[in-house]
Amino acid sequence: MDKSPVQQLEQQIEQLLRAGRRLREENLLLRSQQAAWLSERAQLIEKTDIAKSRIDKMVMRLKQLDEEL
Repeated sequence: MDKSPVQQLEQQIEQLLRAGRRLREENLLLRSQQAAWLSERAQLIEKTDIAKSRIDKMVMRLKQLDEEL
């Protein structure tokens, strides 16, 4: 027996509601992951800057030592 138009509409609405809930949950998860990645990125940038600074200081010190010889 075929479903009535009202039953079909109810079924479609229920499907849309489920899809909306699923997308909302997925969006929350993605936003959480994005925040974690942005934090990790900031930490890595800071570590990279520190490493560059240390390397620059070592290179300058080596040049000074070379000039002294």
